[in-house]
Amino acid sequence: MKKAVVILIVLFSIFSCKKAEEKVETKITKPATKKIEFGFNYADFNVVNDTISKGDSFGSILQSQNIGDKKVHDIVEQVKDSFNVRSIRYNKPFTLLRSKNKTNNLQVFIYQPDALSYYVIDLRDSIAKAYKKVKPVTLKRKIIGGVLKSSLSETLGNESVETALASRITKVFSWSIDFFKLKKGDRYGLIFTERFINGKTYDGVEDLEAAFFEYKGKIIYAFPFEKDTTSGKIEYYDDEGKTLKNFFLKTPIKFSRITSRFTMNRFHPVQHTWKAHKGTDYAAPTGTPISTTASGVVETTGYTAGNGNFVKVKHNGTYSTQYLHMSKILVRRGQRVTQGQTIGLVGSTGLASGPHVCYRFWKNGVQVDALRLNLPTGESLTGSDRTRFMQQIEPLKRELDSIGNL
Repeated sequence: MKKAVVILIVLFSIFSCKKAEEKVETKITKPATKKIEFGFNYADFNVVNDTISKGDSFGSILQSQNIGDKKVHDIVEQVKDSFNVRSIRYNKPFTLLRSKNKTNNLQVFIYQPDALSYYVIDLRDSIAKAYKKVKPVTLKRKIIGGVLKSSLSETLGNESVETALASRITKVFSWSIDFFKLKKGDRYGLIFTERFINGKTYDGVEDLEAAFFEYKGKIIYAFPFEKDTTSGKIEYYDDEGKTLKNFFLKTPIKFSRITSRFTMNRFHPVQHTWKAHKGTDYAAPTGTPISTTASGVVETTGYTAGNGNFVKVKHNGTYSTQYLHMSKILVRRGQRVTQGQTIGLVGSTGLASGPHVCYRFWKNGVQVDALRLNLPTGESLTGSDRTRFMQQIEPLKRELDSIGNL
């Protein structure tokens, strides 16, 4: 009886093991997901992603893959009409696709000069082939707005928008707004389009469709408009068709702060005496570009003990401006300059306690406070141009107004 029980237990164990073995054998494994990049299935190759290092060349990279000098020379000759091997640049990415057999031979070389395009050098046939591809770009419209809680750059950063848009916006509104005078709680609204490569990789801002900022209690709008539809030239106008591009810029420096204003009685920080200060001081790091606030002709450049390196620009028979304490002068006397052109760099030459530009303003030969002047504005749209503009901005303004509940 005991012997029969032992036999049954052994048979049960064998049967159970077989069942377990059968279970393992019938387990289903899902195939790996295909990864397609640059038009190639990565599963078919041994893939190496790398970056061009200093001293690298197309030839040296191929030679590192056991391709001899003569073969490299032949490849260069075969692809020269489609790919200039001397165009590869330091710190740019490249990809090597190598065979999955024991030889591990280089099959394809891929070079990316920028985020949008890439070159393929296909070595799989006896004659190498090269071609350029451009990745598909998708444009997505984005609307953001509310109240400013910090600087414009930080606000855009918090919205995951490239900070380069801040420079574009500053340029558009540079005749109307001093962005260092915007306050926390001021309202804003922006409508723009962003680029995405292959529908997923963010590639920056394409266009600014419309914008508004609250400045000193007033809402200032900006809408792009092509007055001459054949020129491709875009200018920005407010909601009444008045150009934002005035005769003078608000400030000679894009990102700065006022440290001293025009006054007839100021304690001089270097001379330690009370005297008139007939200008506006804008503090900024040494080397910051200084722009002429209006087009004109350079009347004088030079150096004095008080002014340091300076430039004076005559704009017309009425207005002139001067820029003091430069670390470097970038224009010469008699040179014609355009509004916004860099004419020098911020410094602390002359009687200056720190790096800044002293901005001085003349009207009819008399120094005046630029911040208190009603300066001449640009032209407004009229006739059919204004009609077309007002029709174009109507839906955009409606969207902007809904952002800020204006």
